[in-house]
Amino acid sequence: MAKNKMSRRKFLVRGGLGTIGVLAVGTYLFRNPIRRQIAGALNTADTPYMGDTSTPIIWFEITEENKVILHSPKVEMGQGTFTGLAQMAAEELEIDMSQIKVVHAQSISGNMDSFATGGSTSISALWVPLRELAATMREMLLQKAAEKMGVEKSTLTISNGQVSSGRTEMSYAQIAEGVEAWEVPDTPKLKPVSEMKWVGKPVPRVDLADKVFGAPIFGVDATLPNMLYGSVVRSSKIGAVYKGADISKAENMPGVVKIVQEDDFVGVVAKSFTEAENAKNAIEVIWETTKNWQTEDIRSMLEVGQGTPFVIQKAGDVDDFFGEGSLIEASYWSPIGAHAQIEPNGALAHVEKDMATIYMSTQVVKISRDEIAKRLGMDKDQVNLAPTFLGGGFGRRLHTPNGIQAAVLSKAVGRPVKCFFSRKEEFQNDTFRPPTHHVLKAKLDNEGSIEAFEHNVSSGDVAFGSPMVPGIAEPILGADLGAWRGGMVQYGAIPNYQAISWRVQLPFATSWWRSLGLLANTFAIESFMDELAVKARKNPADFRLTHTQKDDRGERLANVIKKVVEVSGYKDEVVNNRAMGFAASTDANTPCAQVVEVSIENNEIKVHKVTCAMDPGLVVNPDQVKAQCEGAIIMGMSASLYEKMEVEDGALTPTIYGPYQMAMMKHAPKEIDIILLQGADSPGAVGEPPLGPIGAAIANAVFRLTGQRIRRMPLQDHLQV
Repeated sequence: MAKNKMSRRKFLVRGGLGTIGVLAVGTYLFRNPIRRQIAGALNTADTPYMGDTSTPIIWFEITEENKVILHSPKVEMGQGTFTGLAQMAAEELEIDMSQIKVVHAQSISGNMDSFATGGSTSISALWVPLRELAATMREMLLQKAAEKMGVEKSTLTISNGQVSSGRTEMSYAQIAEGVEAWEVPDTPKLKPVSEMKWVGKPVPRVDLADKVFGAPIFGVDATLPNMLYGSVVRSSKIGAVYKGADISKAENMPGVVKIVQEDDFVGVVAKSFTEAENAKNAIEVIWETTKNWQTEDIRSMLEVGQGTPFVIQKAGDVDDFFGEGSLIEASYWSPIGAHAQIEPNGALAHVEKDMATIYMSTQVVKISRDEIAKRLGMDKDQVNLAPTFLGGGFGRRLHTPNGIQAAVLSKAVGRPVKCFFSRKEEFQNDTFRPPTHHVLKAKLDNEGSIEAFEHNVSSGDVAFGSPMVPGIAEPILGADLGAWRGGMVQYGAIPNYQAISWRVQLPFATSWWRSLGLLANTFAIESFMDELAVKARKNPADFRLTHTQKDDRGERLANVIKKVVEVSGYKDEVVNNRAMGFAASTDANTPCAQVVEVSIENNEIKVHKVTCAMDPGLVVNPDQVKAQCEGAIIMGMSASLYEKMEVEDGALTPTIYGPYQMAMMKHAPKEIDIILLQGADSPGAVGEPPLGPIGAAIANAVFRLTGQRIRRMPLQDHLQV
């Protein structure tokens, strides 16, 4: 099969990624300036697609019914990615939406994203590559049609997967029939947006029917003939190291097929899930722990000044202004957060002599495949990881040792083994959103404008330690890029500002959580901006606009601020026992501003309405984007108002829904009004940016109602009425 020449786009992508390596050399010569340059670049960079785009053959399949199956390297975890990708592909393939189906690409196909499904990149990163692949596939079909019809390709036309030349017509299925070798042409010119009939339209979700009718599409639904069940012993204590186990009570219990002892874990294989769980609970494991951790220990570790500082952003010199005079200072805190997704982690593995097949809910198909292959001692192409739909991801499924454990158990018994976390284990052994502490400082001039601003954020790791991030990133960057996401100062018209990330290595696992550090960082910065507006006696929205830089990034932020104020009718006052709160953020180049309407009823914060203006660039499916905004707002409300994990006697708690309080339907606002602006000509991030402003917006509204400035999440816990 002929290969495409490297396109200019691919060259730029590869060259751009190589820049980090060049900068790495300079890090040791000009450590802080280079680190700030890298941090700034990462803060504004669009993440490219990092998979194979050399041929459409591994992406598209033509069926006998003249339908097209798109094998997606991005997984569907409820965000609507499959629908957006289908719309983009259908445009260039010249087919109806009813003719395209999207499935998860299995790793054996070679169609894998080296990055992951995450970071709000599924649509934006594939906007160009997927359309190029679809357009190239269309040209391949046209060329074969011309050969089979005996006509010039230029005489052919296409409509809904039918190729015509005069009175002669062939479907895509007829064209593809019997073809064993395809020539891949140069990438054709793409269709302009003005001529698109699917992109920009609110088409129904392509995965809707399966979900409405309860089709077995999730990892927890997976079954295979002759399947057994596995369960792995996990410690409830922080930092516990497995040292061994006494299996004598468990190995003869009903249903037990085998107890599997490895150097790093012990697990049970049994005939049913219940029997596997019962036997697991009878195993006496020897754990080695070093400290009986408590919540107060974690808070003490986390205080700004305790960790290692890295200046990630700097303009002017704040020290010239902080030495004396009316310095304004405040501290903010956020707690440990669980993912709490509906479907626990798990996998179904079938390891045979020369092939292992893994059915799994994962956001990192390639990484999971590679980790399993390494543990089994098999070649990578001998492991086929078949992704399933995810019953919630939110970053929890970016760590996948559960796939390794299921595979090891299956290999030990020579049969398929299904191994899932219990709900208690899923809570207790989560990779948590790290708690944070923020110290903010500012000084106002005589006109009430900010002349100096500083944000210190202390946090556990988010990206460091993850298999997604190479080990070399840690010495290069110093500060964890996930922990400071949303932590940079977005108001570039402030003449002197800096952001400092304090890295704290916590004793329990922390990692990716939807929007990474955005929620906590924006809560601190935008609450503090509200404090400054009050001090300056300025309208909070106008106050921000005066500090917004006059460049493209600043103008897009200003536009969403103006639009949300206009649509919401924002007022900085209490009316009929209700108040409005305002906040804004820019995440992954997508600015978002929100106004919430809040009251206090029966000592409880009640959110009545949220107005959200967001500029994600070109919108592929407006309904899908609005649904993402609504979901992010509700999730952000839940985390801001209610959610927290504690550390008691060395264990993380609570471990079930209920005690881990979350927003319920009764807490949802009656109205969520989403306004979408287009300040860019290509799609941008959608899934995470709307989480940014909501916590600060609620807290700012509560201040107007009560005069109380709540500086700790969850807000409901710290409301004093």
